[in-house]
Amino acid sequence: MLKTFTFAILHFSVAFLVVYALTGSFLIGGAVALIEPTINTLVFYFHEKVWRYVEHRQPRGFAA
Repeated sequence: MLKTFTFAILHFSVAFLVVYALTGSFLIGGAVALIEPTINTLVFYFHEKVWRYVEHRQPRGFAA
């Protein structure tokens, strides 16, 4: 869990710094740093659900 937490902090920080560097806006950098990782987390959740479904449908012994 600590690894996940530290990765989340890293993700938020990178998102903020990239947007701040591009725009010079603390407000926009902060908004993107909150929104992008949240959306990315939701997308990852559904990606994993689809991936599990695909893996389950593959014939036995299939090496991916």
